[in-house]
Amino acid sequence: MAWEIIVNSVNTFNSVVIGYYILVNGLYTFLLLISLSAAVNHLHKVRYRVPARSLAARSVPPISILMPAYNEVATIVEAIRSLLDLSYPDYEIVVINDGSTDQTLKTLVEEFGLTPVERIYRRILPSIGPVRYFYINPQFSRLIVVDKEHSGKADSLNVGINIARNPYFCSVDADTLLEKDALLRLVGPILEDPDRIVACGGIVRIANGCMIEKGQVIKVDLPKEASVNFQVVEYLRSFLFGRAGWSSLNSLLVISGTLSMFHKKTIQKVGGYNNRTVTEDMELVVRLHRVLKEHRQRYRIVFINDPIAWTVAPRNLRMLSRQRQRWHKGLAGSLFAHWRMFLNPHYHQIGLLAMPAYAVIELLGPVVELAGYFTVGLAYFMGILDFRFFMLFLLLAILYGVFLSVGSVLLSEITYRRYPSLSNLFQLVIYGILENFGYRQLNAWWKLKGIWQFLLNNHKKTWEHLEKFGFETIKQH
Repeated sequence: MAWEIIVNSVNTFNSVVIGYYILVNGLYTFLLLISLSAAVNHLHKVRYRVPARSLAARSVPPISILMPAYNEVATIVEAIRSLLDLSYPDYEIVVINDGSTDQTLKTLVEEFGLTPVERIYRRILPSIGPVRYFYINPQFSRLIVVDKEHSGKADSLNVGINIARNPYFCSVDADTLLEKDALLRLVGPILEDPDRIVACGGIVRIANGCMIEKGQVIKVDLPKEASVNFQVVEYLRSFLFGRAGWSSLNSLLVISGTLSMFHKKTIQKVGGYNNRTVTEDMELVVRLHRVLKEHRQRYRIVFINDPIAWTVAPRNLRMLSRQRQRWHKGLAGSLFAHWRMFLNPHYHQIGLLAMPAYAVIELLGPVVELAGYFTVGLAYFMGILDFRFFMLFLLLAILYGVFLSVGSVLLSEITYRRYPSLSNLFQLVIYGILENFGYRQLNAWWKLKGIWQFLLNNHKKTWEHLEKFGFETIKQH
């Protein structure tokens, strides 16, 4: 009798797992098809749109680029050089040194010949860390460096918003290089629909393995480390059909803080960045949806496929594990902070579609996935499940993941062709297959640990500080 109860319980749970995978894969297929359609439409628009370089001669809004920096001495000089070389007519660069304990500030002062100046600072958004000094050099008229006490990335961004003089601001990480026309491409949707666009984000690609010169990626290549190549495939999948699909439904909940643009007054209206979360970029976007829906304001938050930022990815599993745990803990915190939106028709597609999907699929996915591997595998080897059910699980859980990963790689290269050689494409396809046999399961384990940290009420707010190698050390010659 007890054995029969166990068998029935295991079979019921495994049926739930199969149903879950059918739901997840169905949604991902839907997003992939929408993303494909959006990519084709975008390429068609770009073909007939005024070229990005020509936009510089037209009326584009001035932009403030905000770069928070904490112990970024390895990458920040190259990152600023890439910003100083952008093809955009009117912009300023505000670097916020968040009390770095390394040589970040000293390096900036020496490299760009900066001198301290007095400047009025108005705290429109509340900030924790007091501002100490401002640094400028008239030869680099676009650049201003702000030195403040350490208080975290979100607070540093709020300080930057308070200093920014322009109607739009773009947040960029200090280990990131922007392509020359990234701002021109990012501002495209704002020019087309200035009354409704309140935020837009571009795509982030991994710079490891690329040849970099004077702040610009001059040759795209893949890194040597397998763990970084898995991340390349993961980024392509996340941006090209995840965010592109949700953007098409006007239900985007995440814009990467590595490259994102916002309407400054709207962000001030909703209170700026939240200093009590570890993923300030996602929480801000979710709060934007909530506040603007409550005020019945017509708006759009969009993702664009072709403005590109190149960033340094973690090169060892220890750093990668910490990063992914923080991301998932932040996902849980952002969704929980706005739980009233969940299945609430007042928030339209955000409450009825996006929030449930992110909660059930993105947040709880690692729990179901790891539990499914354990129970289905154990039940099969104990003779509880037949072979057909076991193969169905493998098809839905692993082989379909291979299809989505490889599909993302091919979609990327068919549409945007950033990796020039056939060998690059072949390698990415191979890694798209292999990531489903080990890396994906390891990633799920890290995410599960992030959920556990959130449930333990671990609200320690840390700015994830990865081991920095610098752009020079990731060149391929």
